[in-house]
Amino acid sequence: MFPNENDEIHYFFLFLQLMKFKASQIAAILNGTIDGNEDVSVSKLAKIEEGEKGSISFLSNVKYTSFIYSTKASVVIVNDDFKPEKKISATLIRVKDAYQAFTQLLTYYNQAKLDKKGIESPSFISDTATIGNEPYIGAFAYIGENVKLGNNVKIYPQVYVGDNASIGDNTTLFSGVKVYSESVIGNDCILHANAVIGADGFGFAPTEKGDFIKIPQTGNVVIGNKVEIGSETTVDRATLGSTILKDGVKLDNLIQIAHNVVIGENTVIAAQTGVAGSAKVGKNCMIGGQVAIAGHITIPDNVKIGATSGVASSPKKEGVTLQGAPAMEMRDFYRSAAVFKILPELKKQIDTITKKLNQNQHAKPKYDKN
Repeated sequence: MFPNENDEIHYFFLFLQLMKFKASQIAAILNGTIDGNEDVSVSKLAKIEEGEKGSISFLSNVKYTSFIYSTKASVVIVNDDFKPEKKISATLIRVKDAYQAFTQLLTYYNQAKLDKKGIESPSFISDTATIGNEPYIGAFAYIGENVKLGNNVKIYPQVYVGDNASIGDNTTLFSGVKVYSESVIGNDCILHANAVIGADGFGFAPTEKGDFIKIPQTGNVVIGNKVEIGSETTVDRATLGSTILKDGVKLDNLIQIAHNVVIGENTVIAAQTGVAGSAKVGKNCMIGGQVAIAGHITIPDNVKIGATSGVASSPKKEGVTLQGAPAMEMRDFYRSAAVFKILPELKKQIDTITKKLNQNQHAKPKYDKN
């Protein structure tokens, strides 16, 4: 066992650089126990169905159990309660949660791969900027006046950070990210390529002439800690005050967050969703792809919204699941969808009934001769 977690990560980085590490060393990092050869070495990560000699994989989903008997992976991470039904050639590392343990290895691997340091040339850094310890600033990056960069910040090539912006510790901005002036980004954030933070909100006032006057967008964007923002996603600055993404928010690629929007803690949003101005989204919400959320409405906490839905008004309850356009509670949507599917048949029936009624209405009355 290593003295502490930082030492574990440090040594793991060294193993990765050497491209070879032992099952016993991995087990120490993961606090696992070994079944098999603890000295077997691995040098790469693999899916269990694609495992080959010298690779490490994991098994957590029972649907993939059959592969553990045929995989050529040298090491497989499994749950403590896994009981093999026949012989397994791989060395097993038993842990409480195999999925989380393998994710931990992936995290260490990714950190090692992206562990860049130093300031590349050419790049521009204002004399008034403040830079923390162990930065990475890539070539052709621009760091403006009075910018504050925390410790271990990574600024990849061709990133723009505008005047008076602030970026917290351990945050990474990948190539092409644009952070406009006055923006505030917290600790442990990841912004992927070409994300844009702090561009003007879409604010225009119509005039008597029929054209539009631009409304100055004088606010900023405030992003909390442990936020991840996907490629080509935009977060507009507020007209007044702040557009806010709270701690733990995760945004996919190609998302539009408009001015003065507030998104609560740990809410996740999938690609191509648009949130219109001044909307408020609660915490722990899950929003699917291509969802449209109207402006000035409030989405309560713990709400789930299915893909391609359109939310035009504020849901009344927390924790509901919405679907459709206009969005409605899931059970109502399914009932409506069931009716929608048989509308052609219902129309035929209505047309037939209408035809018979019209025929009866125009039929000549019969009189009794008596």
